[in-house]
Amino acid sequence: MVLTKAGQRLLAQAEKVLAAAQELKNQAKALSGEVVGRVSLGTVTDPDFIKLGEFLNAMVERFPMVEIELHQRVSGEALEDVREGTLQASFYFGELTHPSVAGLALRKIVYCVAAPAALRDRVEHADWEQIAMLPWVLAPSSSTHSHLLHELFRNQGAEPSKVVEADQESLLNNLILSGVGLSLMREDQALAAQANGDVIIWGNTRLTTKLWFIYPTEQSHDPVISGIVDVISDIWETRPNRVRPIKSNKPSVG
Repeated sequence: MVLTKAGQRLLAQAEKVLAAAQELKNQAKALSGEVVGRVSLGTVTDPDFIKLGEFLNAMVERFPMVEIELHQRVSGEALEDVREGTLQASFYFGELTHPSVAGLALRKIVYCVAAPAALRDRVEHADWEQIAMLPWVLAPSSSTHSHLLHELFRNQGAEPSKVVEADQESLLNNLILSGVGLSLMREDQALAAQANGDVIIWGNTRLTTKLWFIYPTEQSHDPVISGIVDVISDIWETRPNRVRPIKSNKPSVG
């Protein structure tokens, strides 16, 4: 069916009326106390690991008037952006001690040293000096991933040889699997890749850190932030601590 010119004009007017009605409905919800707002939210690592899809579905259902913009960040950058106000909230892993940032602890993260399967003969019996001389794929210096790795090597009096730098964990993993070099890999991912014959896990070295959901301390009682934290709490089955954490777990080497 093709609309006449009169019909097209009527359709355009009807669309304007509907848009105005929706805007009036939105304003009425805001006045009635429904949570309304826009949030720039940072993400780190892969979406499944931080339950991003589950979080967004719950937000749409519970707080339909809250608009969320997602921004992928290196973990260290996520913390700085929340401190500076570039992000209103973010997922983050690492230590959390800054007084201006509050956080909800979500889960422990364990990393190990993973090498391409093709380097098995050079990796299996390597000591710290030998492992440091192999090609390494590193994260940017601002990332928690980088801090963990360099602290590990400093404790052994060595320094890894960088060949490539990548700013996303998924890219780091892909480069390991492609045979480019060694890097830290989440233990759950490394065990699965090793079972498939794609990587070899070196030694018994494990680095432990923590995944957080962070936001500015001064925004703790903001309705939008409070609503988001409540949703995160329900998904992760934990209740929010409204004061900043004193300290997170330091990396441990075992």
